[in-house]
Amino acid sequence: MAVIALKCPEIEVAVVDISVSRITAWNSDALPIYEPGLDEVVKKCRGKNLFFSTDVEKHVSEADIVFVSVNTPTKTQGLGAGKAADLTYWESAARMIADVSKSNKIVVEKSTVPVKTAEAIEKILTHNSKGIDFQILSNPEFLAEGTAIQDLFNPDRVLIGGRETPEGQKAIAALRDVYAHWVPVDRIICSNLWSAELSKLAANAFLAQRISSVNAMSALCEATGADVSQVAHAVGKDTRIGPKFLNASVGFGGSCFQKDILNLVYICECNGLPEVANYWKQVIKINDYQKTRFVNRIVSSMFNTVSGKKIAILGFAFKKDTGDTRETPAIDVCKGLLGDKALLSIYDPQVNEEQIQRDLAMKKFDWDHPVHLQPMSPTSIKQVNVVWDAYAATKDAHGVCILTEWDEFKTLDYQRIYNNMRKPAFIFDGRNVVDEAKLRAIGFIVYSIGKPLDQWLKDMPAVA
Repeated sequence: MAVIALKCPEIEVAVVDISVSRITAWNSDALPIYEPGLDEVVKKCRGKNLFFSTDVEKHVSEADIVFVSVNTPTKTQGLGAGKAADLTYWESAARMIADVSKSNKIVVEKSTVPVKTAEAIEKILTHNSKGIDFQILSNPEFLAEGTAIQDLFNPDRVLIGGRETPEGQKAIAALRDVYAHWVPVDRIICSNLWSAELSKLAANAFLAQRISSVNAMSALCEATGADVSQVAHAVGKDTRIGPKFLNASVGFGGSCFQKDILNLVYICECNGLPEVANYWKQVIKINDYQKTRFVNRIVSSMFNTVSGKKIAILGFAFKKDTGDTRETPAIDVCKGLLGDKALLSIYDPQVNEEQIQRDLAMKKFDWDHPVHLQPMSPTSIKQVNVVWDAYAATKDAHGVCILTEWDEFKTLDYQRIYNNMRKPAFIFDGRNVVDEAKLRAIGFIVYSIGKPLDQWLKDMPAVA
């Protein structure tokens, strides 16, 4: 919305939320989200044609176009629990739009939703319409965190799906005209509603599948002495495949990949396609396997126990240049180590202690429900200490785990870290960011995902 305000100065954009604290933060100097470049855009437009407000009904009733960006979490109970999307928040938003509208509106799905959501929303709006015309569009978001502003300034494509009726086509044209202020028209793809809804799930599933594919190869590389970076480089040179998303790691995270694939699995099952559902389930299974494998490697390398040992965790966000911890692999790795009674010292440049403690105390899928439904002040986990510097985290540690590829982790003074650690000193690089030869020369025992194993690790095979 901030980028639309910046690129379309004649359009008034109001961002509304029922959370007073969140809107207060958006109106302050300290925005509630860390994203490179976002501060400048918001501060340039705020108060001119970009407004943040809790007066939801006023702004919705005045709007010509309403973007709905509410959570669509994975259901935790009832039909489809653990797979289906929970559309509670979407439905209540639709009912509110119907209640307060006094003029025709275009309602745009911005949340990631299951295929055919638009149909359900349409029914709610038309049955409560009081003669007002509502057109539903699907306009899924393809930006990546950490590069979101640049992705919006220069998108690969903008996708708009709508009904194949004269009114539907008119609504598509209205939204296309907004994006055409800065996006070349040949990059604005118009489709039917279901294609737009499914394209979002498909894109995330394909990206996650690439990560799971290279991670599956990383296990084989370790077993055979191959180097996953060299394999990925050779594979990525094939123009049919390309080099992106082929970095082996401890696993994928973020708010979309797992949720969207589970959603896809559920839709396939509901449509009588169990073979297709099982195919996509495997992408998630490999991701979970990779995290488990990483924890097993840590424990087995350190004489089969980390009980009472200090382990430094460098990086908690799911990727660099974001403070987002949703579905971050760090949660499962930390929980695995805590299960073996390790003492964790965690450092991430953008994630605060309250967030880390909450993530480690939360049940699966709870993160995507509104904050007031989450555990408020988690009972602080005694085995976890959050610090604000990599050197404090690693002091007196037995091992170091790198779980986010922050640039600063490439340039740390590893000699200093080694001198202040217990010996033997271990580094478990879950993102392949360090130069393992240099670290071995210092004296570290190094494990890098998918790289030929240190002699020490060969002698201590990872237990299943």
